[in-house]
Amino acid sequence: MEPTEPIEVSEKSISELLLAMAKTGFQGRKLGEAFEIWLEMLNEERITILMGVSGAMVPAGMRKVISWLIKNRYIDVLVSTGANLFHDIHEAMGFKHYLGSEYADDYHLFKKGIDRIHNVFAYEEEFNRIDYILADIISELDGVMSSRQFIEEIAKRIEVKDKNSIVISAYECGVPVFCPAIADSSIGIAAALADRRAVIDTIRDVEELTDLVAVSEKTGVIYIGGGVPKNFIQQTEVVARLKGYKAGGHEYAIQITTDMPQFGGLSGCTFEEGISWGKISHRGKKVQVNVDATIGLPLLAHGLQKVKRKICPIFIWDEELKIEYKPFNYVSVCQRF
Repeated sequence: MEPTEPIEVSEKSISELLLAMAKTGFQGRKLGEAFEIWLEMLNEERITILMGVSGAMVPAGMRKVISWLIKNRYIDVLVSTGANLFHDIHEAMGFKHYLGSEYADDYHLFKKGIDRIHNVFAYEEEFNRIDYILADIISELDGVMSSRQFIEEIAKRIEVKDKNSIVISAYECGVPVFCPAIADSSIGIAAALADRRAVIDTIRDVEELTDLVAVSEKTGVIYIGGGVPKNFIQQTEVVARLKGYKAGGHEYAIQITTDMPQFGGLSGCTFEEGISWGKISHRGKKVQVNVDATIGLPLLAHGLQKVKRKICPIFIWDEELKIEYKPFNYVSVCQRF
């Protein structure tokens, strides 16, 4: 056994603090271990790192953090709820979310046209404007496409005022964004308002993400919350085996969540449980951190600031997906615009 090492209060970087926390106890240690695992993933030369983001992290202020992770290729694939993508588009087009209170009179807010997301406010009229703008964009689209292709088409067409955007950064840097439950969001509302010729085939999402995981030499996963994004990434290992690929589970896994496994909710399902399904490798390095993601994610991201990704995957979406692992350089990788 190794002794714990109490944290000394001294001048140190956030990365040094996280590494020191890894030698303490409880959830502080878990957050430090998550940092160590993320560092190890980034030092791998032939790995694809997938992130699942649930809930409404963008209204909670996590938008620029996720955009920065994409731009610096600390993640290579994003699976998100539609809510996060809609709120990201909302801010990319120059609108805002506002500091509010969970103790406000909600009927009064309703009469004033203000929507509440816990202690964050937004104007319903602004959301409606985005709904109609997206409906016009969606009306221009035609054909059957995956949510990845659909989100790329939207990113090409929106009028951007703030490029610290998840969908714009992902489009520029060739990071695929999947949204398998896209109908469950304001993007789905916009699609319902559109003169639709385009069809989003979410089963194509299953095929595309499974192929991506199967073709990758090694995979690591990072879950912010759980829900559909988590299970959608997890199930790729099951689908891959059914399709005849050799799939032994994700080799690295981090989850930041406040959900508990005792009540049977998938978001709280442990990685140990995932081993029984073959979703997580029994030899893999894994950690679950029981902390609010709006606390854990910014700390981890700031700890990564001086870490440079050396090699990252480049996805070539032809008839058959190909992955090339190349030295990371922002100018050469993020060159679409």
